[in-house]
Parts: sequence; C-alpha cells; structure tokens
Amino acid sequence: MRFLAAIAVPLLLAGCSGVPLAPETPEPAKATEVDVLLLGEQHDAQSHARTHERWVTTLAAQGRLEALALEMAEQGTSTGSLQPTASEQQVQLALRWNVVSWPWPRYAPAVMAAVRAGVPVVGANLPMDRQRQAMRDDLLDQRLTPAALAAQRQAVRDGHCDTVPAQQIPPMTRIQIARDVSMAQTVASLARPGKTVVLVAGSGHVRPDVGVPLHLPPTLTVRPVELPKEETGRDYCAELRKQMEPRK
Repeated sequence: MRFLAAIAVPLLLAGCSGVPLAPETPEPAKATEVDVLLLGEQHDAQSHARTHERWVTTLAAQGRLEALALEMAEQGTSTGSLQPTASEQQVQLALRWNVVSWPWPRYAPAVMAAVRAGVPVVGANLPMDRQRQAMRDDLLDQRLTPAALAAQRQAVRDGHCDTVPAQQIPPMTRIQIARDVSMAQTVASLARPGKTVVLVAGSGHVRPDVGVPLHLPPTLTVRPVELPKEETGRDYCAELRKQMEPRK
C-alpha cells in the first residue's frame, strides 16, 4: 500500500498538510510563559530551522526549557541518558534518526542546543509499526467532532493533491489523528510547572481545531504557533505525483 508511505514520509505541502493558522514571527524573549509551545513548521523552510534553534537556546538560557519533543523521531526515543558533551552521532543513535525522511543538518542545531544545555530531546511521533494498526482503528474517528473529522480528511486529501482514492482517505486520516495523539501524550508526560515543553512538528499538527492541542489535557496552557510560510519555488504536487507513480 503505497499511500501509507505517502503519509508516513513527511509531506512538504503545508508541513504535513492543513489549513494554516495566522502566521506569526515568534520572538522567544517576549513569549508568554506557557506549559507547551507548539512550533508548526514548513518542513523545507530553512528559516524555520533557525527559529527552532533560537527558541531552544533562549528558553534553555532562561532555565525554562523542560524538553524538546520532535515529530521527526519516534515516541520512546530520547537523549535523556546522554551527557551534554554527546556527539551528533550518539544523539542520532539515541533518537533512531531517519536521515532519509528528515535531513539531520536541518534539525541538528536545535537538537544539539538542547543536548548541550542538558535538556532531553524526545521522539514524539507514532512509531511506524503502529501506523497500520491505526488505519483500522475506527475509534480514532471519535476523537474529533464530525466537523473536525471532515476538515482533517479534507486536509489529508489536499495535502496529497487529490491523488488518493476516496476510500483510502479515512484510514490515512486515522494515521494523522493517531500521530497527533502520540505527540500530545508525549508532550503531556513531559510537562512540569514553571517549565515549557517545545514540540517541533509540521504546521498541520499544531492546528487547534484538529491537531495536537485537541488531545492535550485542559489543565495545560498551550501556545500553537505556525511559522510564516517560505517560498521555495518547488512544485510539491508534481513531486508527489512522481513519487506515487507505479514502479516499473
């Protein structure tokens, strides 16, 4: 089933698809103290990588950064056992980093800034071996209101440039919901009073109407931020159609 690979590999269209929030240029030094900061990125926007590092560095210097959670690594992985002097190779091994899906040089500055500050970096994404199970779990549909479920299904459809057969949209949407739940569970488990957990994920995952915020405990103060979109000159739909062509 090639459509599973299409959603498991990070899409660049809208940072894992979705209707954008109001874009903003965040300034860490002026941030209101929150339990959870959700940074929604465009996966190939170079300026966003610099923003991640700026947030991590600033919050760590203030003593407020509790953990850096990532869509880019699977739930259950962590640098918590490493020393601040750990090498990049040791960090990649601890996070079981997939360099095919997520170019390490893009995320290394923020990840290593957290490690050097003695702050754990943790994987938050749904492990691949649980994604096929999620496809068949219709209870995931009930985690969203009917309107939100319809919006999420449309986001998946749009994010795949209408290349996916209609019958495959519901199971693919369940994977997206399950990934949001996984990230929310990870972030909630890390939250501590007076500290901030930062999650870096595609912009579609930080949407308050359908994404991670829906699955977080109401006791947590949460700030979702979509980083401003960056023009890359790429035709993402053409690239996706090429990727989904039958192999000869």
